[in-house]
Amino acid sequence: MQDFGDVLDNKVLLVALLACFIAQVLKIAIELMTHGKVNFRAMVTTGGMPSAHSALVASLATGVGQIEGWSSPAFAIASLFAVIVMYDAAGVRQAAGKQARILNQIIDELFVEHKQFNEARLKELLGHTPFQVLVGFALGIVISLWTFPAI
Repeated sequence: MQDFGDVLDNKVLLVALLACFIAQVLKIAIELMTHGKVNFRAMVTTGGMPSAHSALVASLATGVGQIEGWSSPAFAIASLFAVIVMYDAAGVRQAAGKQARILNQIIDELFVEHKQFNEARLKELLGHTPFQVLVGFALGIVISLWTFPAI
């Protein structure tokens, strides 16, 4: 059995996590530019610009392609995984966010009529716009290419 410390030697994994972290930090910077205040909560919540999920999986697929080869089965798996994650972020989760927004409106209307009704609001920012996914995708690729330039 390999030591857990060997995980820290996996450069593709570490670069993918770095891409995710950079995307999350960028969310704070973008929140500061758009709203004029620092919002650290943006770093740990889903949704927002750029998509950290997309940055992670794009960096992962790019790193696998660079290390294992662009025609390798590992690159094919990582690429299909990336497509599924990005489709989910922009499609399914964004639709769930829209549904949450509508349900919150219904709850607000019920709350006005029935004061005893006290349900928590649903989280509306679950997914990403296609542009946020595209920016995360590009960020992940750039970080991976920048990290593994000679490969």
